[in-house]
Amino acid sequence: MEFSHVPVLLEETIDGLNIKPNGIYVDGTAGGGGHSGEILKRLSSGKLISIDRDPDAICTLTERFKKNENSIIVKGNFADMKELLEQRGVYRIDGVLLDIGVSSHQLDTAERGFSFHEDAPLDMRMSQTGITAEELVNLLPYEELRKIIYEYGEEKYAPSIARGIVEERQKKPIKTTLELAEIIKNNVPQKVRRDGHPARKTFQAIRIAVNDELRALEKGLDGAFDLLGSGGRLAVITFHSLEDRIVKQKMASWCQGCTCPKDFPVCVCGNKPKANLVNRKPVCANETELTENPRARSAKLRICEKI
Repeated sequence: MEFSHVPVLLEETIDGLNIKPNGIYVDGTAGGGGHSGEILKRLSSGKLISIDRDPDAICTLTERFKKNENSIIVKGNFADMKELLEQRGVYRIDGVLLDIGVSSHQLDTAERGFSFHEDAPLDMRMSQTGITAEELVNLLPYEELRKIIYEYGEEKYAPSIARGIVEERQKKPIKTTLELAEIIKNNVPQKVRRDGHPARKTFQAIRIAVNDELRALEKGLDGAFDLLGSGGRLAVITFHSLEDRIVKQKMASWCQGCTCPKDFPVCVCGNKPKANLVNRKPVCANETELTENPRARSAKLRICEKI
């Protein structure tokens, strides 16, 4: 199956990576290869390692770049980037791109179970392995469900939604996306139903839990930064506040210098900045891109350069 995905903030990301023709780069969430393809165009003797955990993406990438000698395709989770590269003898790289979250292909392929717009089995697994959304929804205790929906979805009606799920699954297992979406709709106030689809935040939360996305992001960022050589750049695109907060705080910690109290006459901590921000504020999509690709509206690009 063709893994279609419109790359977000493409020009800004590629420019921000400051690609060297002979450099080694990693696209940690390669998907359909939109960003990877643009990086490869700028390489002469360099290499691009394109990583994805989705088998559909790996098939598409393998076919798309099969004639490109600069391309290396790796099936795996970007959280394990450091291990995956070291297994292949790569210990230092010049740039990393991470495009975080669910892809257009995953959303638009109904049977993958990511979307609340079409009826499909409750799956949501990016790797197509491991625990499914159906198992999570039907087996987790109320308190764990409430916590996931509240923290990962930032959904203030998490208690009533979680109670509704528990009540309905006692009658019969919740198996499809539309069944879950209907339960969510029935357990939020009427006014919420008029403000976008009421299932959006809960579906986001369950997807994040199924794929352990925030832990993967934390580990992936650390692994990517460790691999970067001096002058190497890390570019990260996020789509919601939880992801962006993690990236912002992680980059801020790398850029921080002395941590001594301000009233100390001299520095005793010895802490020095490990990186500089390329852009002080996140880069967002312009009006032209938003018109062509409305899914870019929440995208934020942050870039730092290792010292």
